[in-house]
Amino acid sequence: MLILDSPSTDPYFNIAAEEYLLKETDGDFTFIYVNDPSIIIGKHQNAYAEINLPYILENSIPVVRRISGGGTVWHDPGNVNYSFILNGKEGQLVNFREYATPVLTYLQNLKIPAEFGSRNEILVEGRKISGNAEHVYRNRVLHHGTLLFSSDLHALQSSLGTEPGKYRDRAVQSVRSKVVNILDLLGSRVSVSAFRRDLIVHLSGFFKGSDRYEFSGTDMVRVRELVSQKYSTWQWNIGYSPRYRMTRKIDWNAKQVMIHLEVEKGKITEIEIKSDDADRELFDRLSDILAGVDHEPGEIRERLSGPGLVNPRLIDYFVKAIF
Repeated sequence: MLILDSPSTDPYFNIAAEEYLLKETDGDFTFIYVNDPSIIIGKHQNAYAEINLPYILENSIPVVRRISGGGTVWHDPGNVNYSFILNGKEGQLVNFREYATPVLTYLQNLKIPAEFGSRNEILVEGRKISGNAEHVYRNRVLHHGTLLFSSDLHALQSSLGTEPGKYRDRAVQSVRSKVVNILDLLGSRVSVSAFRRDLIVHLSGFFKGSDRYEFSGTDMVRVRELVSQKYSTWQWNIGYSPRYRMTRKIDWNAKQVMIHLEVEKGKITEIEIKSDDADRELFDRLSDILAGVDHEPGEIRERLSGPGLVNPRLIDYFVKAIF
């Protein structure tokens, strides 16, 4: 087992590094990292259905899609993340409980009564401190999870979730859980850096014969290529969302307007805006402009900002209305 402590807090880099270690190396790795504030969504999720988009945009919080399934999680400097990238036998690669055991053991050594939950999470008295997900590639598996140590739980709650019933899709939906920070369960004050360091020491002992590893220059180049080509792109992080339909009722000039969008591969394939006849011409023009456009605030704002297209005072309102 090679133990790798990430040199980066960039969520794009660290999520890309997991794919690189899984698909482009052949060793067994333990990868430990901490990210700057970010939202990490599962591969098969509708990004917009999982996040509070106005809060995300206002606070410039990146949304990064990972290659494993499961639900959405919050990362920040108080959240320590662990990944096990392992070789195995076909048909025996998926085993959440087994792969979580080293982390459970570490927590129990700290006198924290942690236990493995029915949704593949780690719980303490019914409150979640860790979510886990997996992805199988050939004869290798990526098992990774979070450890809420001293996360900003207010930011976590503010960042996640959207208006109920707004999106209809077949995407994997997150299950919201009560959470607690590990720091609040300890009898003494410990820094996140000390917790991270001790976790690495524990895992080094758990996996007999393990060695420390650092990214080589070649590793860094390839991970950064993955960031540039995939993990920092809107097409992967948002546009990869499964096909969805968005329905929303808004007030427009003291009237109720119903908006329906069909989105596939990130693009608006159908748009219907129902209103009374007085606004029919305006909404037909909006529908024509937005058909085939990425369902992305910046691009939609740009398309609506052409001379004479839409009253500039209404652009901000309409952009917010369709997200």
